[in-house]
Amino acid sequence: MINSFSSYSDINKAITSHNPFDRSLVLRNYDIWNQTFPDVPSINAHASDAVYQAIEQISTGKRSVIGITIKAEKGLGKSHLMSRIRHHIQDEGDSFFVYMSEVDYGDLNKIHSKFLNTLTSSLKQAGNQSVMQWQEIATTLVNEVYKSSYTPQELMKRFPGVLAQHPKRVDALTAKVLKLKSNIENPYLIQAILWTLSLDKVSFATNWLAGRDLAQSQADSMGLPNTSQDDKEAEAFQTVCQILDLIGDYRTIVICFDELESLNCNEQGFTRAQVIALFAKDIYSRIKRGVLILAMFDETWTQQVKVVPQADSVIDRIGEKKFDLRHLNSDDVVTLVSHWLKDFYDTNNLTPPHPVYPFDENNLRELGKEKPIIRKVLQWCTNNWSLPGILRPPVDPAPLHKIEQAFNKELAALDNTIENYFEDSNTIADAISFCLLTLKGATVERVKIDEVEEVIVKSVDKGYLNFRIIGKEDGRVVKIVVAVVQESSNKFVSAALKRLIDYKKFDMTRGCLVRAKDVKPNTKGKEHLDELLSKNLGGEFVKLNIEDIKPLLAILFVKQACKDYEISEEEISQFIVKHKIAVDNYLIREILSDPSGQIPSGLINEECVAETQPIQNQNVTKQLDDMLDNLMIKLGL
Repeated sequence: MINSFSSYSDINKAITSHNPFDRSLVLRNYDIWNQTFPDVPSINAHASDAVYQAIEQISTGKRSVIGITIKAEKGLGKSHLMSRIRHHIQDEGDSFFVYMSEVDYGDLNKIHSKFLNTLTSSLKQAGNQSVMQWQEIATTLVNEVYKSSYTPQELMKRFPGVLAQHPKRVDALTAKVLKLKSNIENPYLIQAILWTLSLDKVSFATNWLAGRDLAQSQADSMGLPNTSQDDKEAEAFQTVCQILDLIGDYRTIVICFDELESLNCNEQGFTRAQVIALFAKDIYSRIKRGVLILAMFDETWTQQVKVVPQADSVIDRIGEKKFDLRHLNSDDVVTLVSHWLKDFYDTNNLTPPHPVYPFDENNLRELGKEKPIIRKVLQWCTNNWSLPGILRPPVDPAPLHKIEQAFNKELAALDNTIENYFEDSNTIADAISFCLLTLKGATVERVKIDEVEEVIVKSVDKGYLNFRIIGKEDGRVVKIVVAVVQESSNKFVSAALKRLIDYKKFDMTRGCLVRAKDVKPNTKGKEHLDELLSKNLGGEFVKLNIEDIKPLLAILFVKQACKDYEISEEEISQFIVKHKIAVDNYLIREILSDPSGQIPSGLINEECVAETQPIQNQNVTKQLDDMLDNLMIKLGL
């Protein structure tokens, strides 16, 4: 009989050269979207099937909104389940998916703004048609207005030139859409969604949809007003409701709230789980078509959610259906391991003698009798990966090994997600200050760092200054206050710089602006910046670069997920020191170094980005206009 599997020589060579289980086994936000781990549909199928059934009920008009709570102890696969649901939705194409997790919650006092950012970011992910979900919505709106059947790709191919040269066309198209969407109170919402079809404007459009201000010239060119700073939270909630209302006309929206375990509280004393439970109740009452999913530990449900104000109302909505995830049994363990090994063997174009080779199936079944969690099974595979009959040295279990895996995982993910954080001043500031804390007691750029602390300010000054570094330089006490300002609004930049030059009020000897963009001339902000950099104040302007902030963000995200990674903050600090992540970082060294008094070169000029190149030849201009007019007529616009 001829063997149907590959030669033992080839298989064993692959096994000795690579351990597919020796990797970070923690599922993070970006893994939900990219499915970087093999999924085993049979594990906890009762919960995922219930979500699919809920979507079906809503799609057929039997229900409008369904709330589902999924309870499970740590490691039972809540996030794996969310990833499975995401990819099922993507394959089916009749729903949109929104996912909120640890990295998204931030300041619990601003949950409306944080969710708006999450909603916008999630809709930037690819849907069933291999484009952003935003672009699917925009295409649907255009097709409904003109009773056409264009694909997103067709519109995106034709629109950029048209919209760049004739932005008023978007005004006209917006007006036509609004005739069909009288329930949309903010016409600019439609306008921004339509702009996502233009590849050179999509990033500005999604930033505006997330509640961020644009450079004024960019906002003017797209016909989008910058929002007021007065009540961002109330405005964010109204925007969220209108977006969900619009999506509800065409799709069921599935919103997942994951990683709710945190003892951080908002100003009212509510924990993260309680804030999200109350917020989900409000969304439940406002949404047109959707499934709300909350994933949490059982004790979080009983000790936090069930005791919130109006608990009965909350539970009736978000806990309308409740499911407990189950521990693995012997069959699950064998299936899980064989799925992971199938990926390994397929990648190497090999066929094993049996699905769990080099493991013994009986050993795996014995492991299953312990009712383990997924991560423990995969860790067992990591430590027992070897050729049959050969004892191999165990994988290094040291914390720094695990941290290095986690750090590299987060760093690699930022290659695709950095734009989600590069405009987030607070997250960038958190990354810098966290790494600075590991340098306490050290001397960097002649500054001996004694403390890194929050700048305590009155409510009117909140949101502008991030942290204070206290230390000694050549025997003198220095107090460096750092403001990370990535906002585009001239008004916000001016307000931040106004505070950064008030050395007495905010107890500093030096102000430091961290920013990737220029500060516009002929503005109050530029006046304040000139004063900051003057010899009188001796302040600093440090240019923010993506490559400099990426490692700091990566290690911050490791710290935020340290419980999942099963490492301590102290061990993370040791890793930072050992690998010189902080001390050799350009941003940190520039913040601490002697101020140059100069505006750095190579800053982003958003005004230039907004401008289109003028066409000098009038004949060429007329030909282009005619061509665009004909194209718009063909499109029916």
